[in-house]
Amino acid sequence: MDLFDRLKDAASAEWQAYVGHRFVAGLGDGTLPEESFRHYLVQDYLFLIQFARAYALAAYKAPTLADMRTAAAGLSAIADTEMDLHVRLSARWGLSAQDLETATEARATVAYTRFVLDTGHRGDLLDLYTALAPCMLGYAEIGTALAKVPGALADANPYREWVAEYSGDGFQEAAQSARAMLDRLAADRLTEARWRDLVTIFATATRLEADFWEMGLTRAQ
Repeated sequence: MDLFDRLKDAASAEWQAYVGHRFVAGLGDGTLPEESFRHYLVQDYLFLIQFARAYALAAYKAPTLADMRTAAAGLSAIADTEMDLHVRLSARWGLSAQDLETATEARATVAYTRFVLDTGHRGDLLDLYTALAPCMLGYAEIGTALAKVPGALADANPYREWVAEYSGDGFQEAAQSARAMLDRLAADRLTEARWRDLVTIFATATRLEADFWEMGLTRAQ
């Protein structure tokens, strides 16, 4: 198993609660309340801003130019591409750019994103990318699974665009690159003494991902 699979195995209960959340199931079968999805879209926009900062932090902490370029590419992908896509998707759900930009972060958004940033500030790149892994790699796994649900990509499913985005080749390739980066960092830095700390980071980030779904489902502030 690679590092990502080892981490998932070590935090299997947290991982299943995340990828099997009711919010996720509702995206696949179209039963998620539309107001819950709109709330999620707003908070996910605010979430992306903080994750762009996490990649900026990764560039700052990068020990090599290659690592800096990898982090810069992640920052650009969020700030220059993903956020524009998010604004366009949100517009189709009746949310303006101003709605997104003037919204207040929900507690679940603050808890998750600040945990990632704090982990990066305290640790090294392996710690930071471990904290980031449940997001990108989890969404890739969820997208792949939902694309296999009968009707998930059909016109009748209001969330088909979301499923298509995260099951699509572009996102899947980015996730594979992130997975390879995690393995490369582990090859240089992972020791037996660090393993327990990495599991704690991964499990905590995964729990906070599940909390983010719950926040979307219940529209909590």
